[in-house]
Amino acid sequence: MKEYKTKNLRNVGIIGHSGSGKTTLTEALLYYTKTIDRLGKIEDGTTVTDFDVEEKKRKISISASVAPFEWENVKVNLVDIPGYFDFIGESIQGMRAVDVAMIVVCGASGIEVGTEKAWSYVNKIKLPRTFFINKLDRENSNFEKVLNGLKEKFGISVVPVQYPIGSEDDFKGVINVISRRARIYNPKTHEMESADIPEELVDKVDECKQMIMEAVAETDEALLDKYFSEGMLSDEEIYKGLITGCASGDIAPVMCGSALEVIGMNTLLEDIVECFPSPEYAIPQKAMDVKKGEEVFIKLREDAPFSALVFKTIADPFVGKLSLFRVITGKSIPDISVYNSNKEKIEKLGSLYFLKGKSQVAAKEIIAGDIGAVAKLQFTNTGDTLCDQNFNIVYDKLNFPQPVISMAMLPKAKGDEDKISTGLAKLLEEDPTFKVARDVENAETIVSGVGETHLEIIASKLKNKFGAEVVLQVPKIPYRETIRKTSDVQGKHKKQSGGHGQYGDVKIKFEPNYDGDDLIFVDQVVGGVVPRNFIPAVEKGLRDCIHHGVLAGYPVIRLKATLHDGSYHPVDSSEMAFKIAASLAYKKGLETAEPVLLEPIVHVEVHVPDDYMGDVIGDINKKRGKVLGMEPEDGLQKVIAEVPLGEMQKYATDLRSMTQARGHFTMRFERYEEMPPTESAKVIDAAKALKNEA
Repeated sequence: MKEYKTKNLRNVGIIGHSGSGKTTLTEALLYYTKTIDRLGKIEDGTTVTDFDVEEKKRKISISASVAPFEWENVKVNLVDIPGYFDFIGESIQGMRAVDVAMIVVCGASGIEVGTEKAWSYVNKIKLPRTFFINKLDRENSNFEKVLNGLKEKFGISVVPVQYPIGSEDDFKGVINVISRRARIYNPKTHEMESADIPEELVDKVDECKQMIMEAVAETDEALLDKYFSEGMLSDEEIYKGLITGCASGDIAPVMCGSALEVIGMNTLLEDIVECFPSPEYAIPQKAMDVKKGEEVFIKLREDAPFSALVFKTIADPFVGKLSLFRVITGKSIPDISVYNSNKEKIEKLGSLYFLKGKSQVAAKEIIAGDIGAVAKLQFTNTGDTLCDQNFNIVYDKLNFPQPVISMAMLPKAKGDEDKISTGLAKLLEEDPTFKVARDVENAETIVSGVGETHLEIIASKLKNKFGAEVVLQVPKIPYRETIRKTSDVQGKHKKQSGGHGQYGDVKIKFEPNYDGDDLIFVDQVVGGVVPRNFIPAVEKGLRDCIHHGVLAGYPVIRLKATLHDGSYHPVDSSEMAFKIAASLAYKKGLETAEPVLLEPIVHVEVHVPDDYMGDVIGDINKKRGKVLGMEPEDGLQKVIAEVPLGEMQKYATDLRSMTQARGHFTMRFERYEEMPPTESAKVIDAAKALKNEA
């Protein structure tokens, strides 16, 4: 690049429904700009941005990857973002590094759930957006139909800056509406050649240009006056207006082409350079000025001290940790020390790189607005701010969704536990949308993520990257047991053998405790029938016992035990004997006090569009849940309910298929409740079967 300046950069996030052609589009642009010399294919696993073993195997993008290229003295960073909903974390990371989103829509399928989700997400983070209607060479593809769909769904600000020539098999070129240049694809030379606008499309192009002028005029008072008085705007004014309108989010330009056939790539490149905002137009970044303790908004500029946001981490067992960052102010150069203001630590930057898929290109400097990478930072994680020590600010953190599905992760081979925990720790650095917890009660490692595929991929990465094979299973439900009635029982332990015998005798009253989940132990012994020094042993005996109930072996809660009588032997009584006596009383007492199983109840909030309300509520009722209420929130309906946890383990998958992935939910533990007899019988039988196996 002749002049490496912020104004010559474009950062474009390629987002949209899974399968709309985002990775193929990235590949086509790299190929067209001669950044790569052969066109990779997803089927063959040869694309630049899908380089992971899992991506090649599944033929979908799993992580956001950066692919830069240069065109007409402008450097464009494409960020290819997965469309699959389990990888929402990757969208959040990737979209934080770009200035404009290009939502890719399939010319045949039109608007899909992923298109709606992409639109609402870029709206939420106030990111400028554009559309690219892809696959126009496909059967049943229809540019007009998709364009009208976009206008209806997303509003009048959706304007076509390009128009296709031909359709389906006959799709052969693209017209740039503003400059009125038509280009036809020459299959022999693989080049787009200038041509006249076909006669039958002249009116259509005029109509589109009129739409653009109207949209542009509405974003600027001076342009509006000129448009009203003269009925026309110059191309220069249109381009300028498009950039401001696109940057403010008031206009969403629509481009078109076929990534697979590399048709329309140069018209797209022209518009990326001419209509897409450079980082200078980016919304100022929200940050915290640490010294002053106040919120500030920082504009992207080169002439300021260095600051950058780490938006993604790649954990590679061979290369080590790679931190991807976007420079917000100033510039970074290799071998300098910078300050991590989140961790309050000094970090030494070694060599700096530009990433192109998995390959790293050494960088002499990385300026404001550009995306770079640095290896082996000691303290830095995704979402951290790196800055000049005298420019102490912390950029707004990335907000990731809470995990919604959990699985127990068991090692396939004995002795792999260490490998698994090292691997999981590394993967946690890379992917902030999953969590790892230890279920001590069942001795299981629980991994939680955004969907089933998400957890399967974590398991595959453990195998491929860290050599640890694991099995994923549905986690055990933490049931509890308690009693409904009162019982008063005696526990007597008497054993005579040569020498000292063993003697302990207690009478304990067991009753339900409604004040809390813990065991309440009451000492009501009078007259020294159980000596003072043995009473703690009775309590300890009971506390040991409540880890296992009498129905299915689950811990017992809500129990009150009153020790009120007993007897002892001056020689044979011991702490051990009284502990055993207490455990005999416990078993007998619980069995006669009507023991019951309790199940965990979770508080669930489901957000769904109106159309799916009936299905969602019906499903909650089927899951033995209670709907507590409904209220509108963010254009969706929020259903609030309480449901047994045992019915919710695969809910992420159920809700996705019920609402075509338009719904989402959160849940948290609420309390324990008694289980219906039919359900508890199943749990008790399963526990007995397990015991017999062992």
